[in-house]
Amino acid sequence: MTSNVNNSNVNNSALDGMYWGEKNKVADKNNGALNQSDFFALLTQQLAYQDPTKPVENDQMIAQMTNFTMADGISSLNASFAGFAESMTSNQALQASSLVGRSVLTQSDEIVFTGDSLSRGNISLDKPANTMKISIENDKGEVIQSFSVDNPKVGKNEFIWDGTHNGTGSDVEAEGDDDVADRVKAGVYKIKVDVAYADGSNGSLPVNVYTPVGSVSMNGGANGSIMLNLLGLGAVKLSDVLEVSYG
Repeated sequence: MTSNVNNSNVNNSALDGMYWGEKNKVADKNNGALNQSDFFALLTQQLAYQDPTKPVENDQMIAQMTNFTMADGISSLNASFAGFAESMTSNQALQASSLVGRSVLTQSDEIVFTGDSLSRGNISLDKPANTMKISIENDKGEVIQSFSVDNPKVGKNEFIWDGTHNGTGSDVEAEGDDDVADRVKAGVYKIKVDVAYADGSNGSLPVNVYTPVGSVSMNGGANGSIMLNLLGLGAVKLSDVLEVSYG
C-alpha cells in the first residue's frame, strides 16, 4: 500500500528558524578592521600551527608586534589630532565672536559708508609715485567723489572718506541740514585707485578698507572655516583679515 505525503502545507517560516539568514547576522562594529585582540589571536594561531622544526624566530615576532603597535599608535594619534582640530576650531569661533561690532581691514574694490561714521582704508605703494588718485563711484558707475593722497610714499598710505560728494550722481541726501545734504546716502560704493609712478608709468592699485563686522558664522565646508559677515560686503574668511580696528 502506498501513501502520498503532501508537503505543500508546510509553513516555510518554520524552516527559517533552522538557520541564520542575512537578517540575523551581527553587524561588524569595526567595519572589518583588525584590532589588537584580533592581532594577538592571529599570533597565537601562528605559534600553534608553526613547524616545530622551524619555529618563528624571536626577532620576527618582535617585528610583527612592533609593526602592529606602530599602526595602532598612528591610528590613535590621528583620532587625537581630529579632536584637537575640532577643539581649536571651536576656540577660534569663540574668539572671532569678539570681533562683532569691530571694524576689520580686508582687500576690496567696495567701501561702505554707514552714514554716521567715517570710511577708512589704506593703499600700499610698492615704488615711488608722483600722484595717487582715489575715485568713489555709485552703482551706476558715476564718480561721486575723487581726491588725491598727499605726498604718496612707498609703503602704506591711509585715507579717510567722510561721505561727501562732488555734487553729481543720484546718491545725494534730498533733505536735512547742510551738513547731511553734502553727504551721500548710506550704502556700498565702488572704489578705485589710479597712480602715476615717478618713472612715468601708470597703474591701478588694490585697496584695503575697514568694514564693521555684523556676525560670525562657521562655513559648511569640510575645512570648517570661520567666516566674518561684513556690513554690506558679505562674508570673508577670518584668515583674510589684515587688521582689526575700533568700531
